Amino acid sequence: MFRPFRGLLVLGVAALVLSACGGSAGTPPDDPSSASASASPSASESASPSAAGTPAPAPSSAGTSLTVDYREDGESTSTTWTLQCDGATPEGSSDAPDPAAACAALADRGTALFAAPDANLMCTQIIKGQQRARVTGTVNGEAVDQTFSLRDGCQIGRWESLTALLGPAEGNL
Repeated sequence: MFRPFRGLLVLGVAALVLSACGGSAGTPPDDPSSASASASPSASESASPSAAGTPAPAPSSAGTSLTVDYREDGESTSTTWTLQCDGATPEGSSDAPDPAAACAALADRGTALFAAPDANLMCTQIIKGQQRARVTGTVNGEAVDQTFSLRDGCQIGRWESLTALLGPAEGNL
């Protein structure tokens, strides 16, 4: 009795299953602000002021004022230096390793330079050294509080993108 309708029944069930599986595929999230809610800087190393590849914010009149606490042994501060910038120009008594290059990089990329690596990114397991650096202050009026290390390939890459501010990523084990 159902033999003539069996083909239609199978086709209908297949269409129903496929439509249920693809309900939200390709649609953007309901709340676009949720992606930026975690973008506010904080004291934790995992905080990310902006996602990698995100354009840097437009410079503001606030300028850049940063303090770097460098820890040669990874624990206690061995050296502290500062960086003051008006746009791409260092000012005051900036004593970072290369103030002109650091100000130029920060003027160009802003807080994007401080972004933590994507949590889903696989990082090479190499340790270049014990050194750590904590950077606090503001970049174009945006608060920054990030820690840098040489403990894996992703962290080494972050350090190397700010060599002018942090110094060379030459570790000692």
